[in-house]
Amino acid sequence: MPKEETFDRIQVLQNATHVFHKKGYNGTSMQDLVDATQLNRSSIYNSFGSKLGIFIEVLSFYQKNAATDIHKKLANTYNAKDAIEGIFEVMLQYILADTDRKGCLLVNCKSEMANQDKKIRAFVEKNQDTMIALLEDIVAKGQMERTFTTISSAHQHALYLYTTIQGLRMTGILNKNEDELRAIIATAIQTLV
Repeated sequence: MPKEETFDRIQVLQNATHVFHKKGYNGTSMQDLVDATQLNRSSIYNSFGSKLGIFIEVLSFYQKNAATDIHKKLANTYNAKDAIEGIFEVMLQYILADTDRKGCLLVNCKSEMANQDKKIRAFVEKNQDTMIALLEDIVAKGQMERTFTTISSAHQHALYLYTTIQGLRMTGILNKNEDELRAIIATAIQTLV
């Protein structure tokens, strides 16, 4: 019978997220996780299975928090253009709040780990597919509303927007100029109309 966890799993995931976000997967040691979570190695292994196990759970935790922020923003939009602007606004606020210049954990993970581990690749692919599907639904709605152009398909526009969001998150690591970041967003949105 497995032991009952006696720690706050959410707090442990928050602490582990911080260390993985700062150091990346490969730069994070088990000792870093022990120090960050205040759990001993055996507790980490018993609860998460491995360093990879806790990392995948951290990615899921991070992704769910981001999805919650996006869906909260979308709940207050009135049309497709507002929805796309809202998603970009969430991303912009993440960039501006990232004073340590760590970037997006999921984007960082994609560049560091997607070609190194099948489980990580599957996770980031699923995350990507989910975001592209969301964007595609919004663009299709905008095309039906006659707010967005139909020169390209909703899927093609969604791929472009997703790529722009990824690029914006990378650009935001070095560039914190809000006016310039907003100009990038405005240009991306202009391609839809």
